[in-house]
Amino acid sequence: MPITRDGVELTVEISEKAAEKIKYFAQKDGTEDNVGVRVAVKGGGCSGLTYDLKISGEHNDTDKVVEQYGVKVIVDKKSYIYLVGTQLDFSDGLNGKGFVFENPNAKKACGCGTSFSV
Repeated sequence: MPITRDGVELTVEISEKAAEKIKYFAQKDGTEDNVGVRVAVKGGGCSGLTYDLKISGEHNDTDKVVEQYGVKVIVDKKSYIYLVGTQLDFSDGLNGKGFVFENPNAKKACGCGTSFSV
């Protein structure tokens, strides 16, 4: 069942810049025929939960799959609860961190941006 707010389905999004970087990594791995990123949440990190990314287009029937900019964003059912409404971006500026999560569900995040709590 989709999660909605004011009648609009909430999902996990990816920026065009992040999609291009994922395509680049998929090409390096030789998996450009099935481009995707599996985004998950696991216990750990300094704030309690941590983000996990894996370049993979493989998914299960129970996964939430959204395709944007030619990239599948794949989230397992458990992680989806923590990630709904999140945008995955990529920062490569002077202080670039790599992949950046803009998660509206995070009440607290650590300085490195890879750990959060709800």
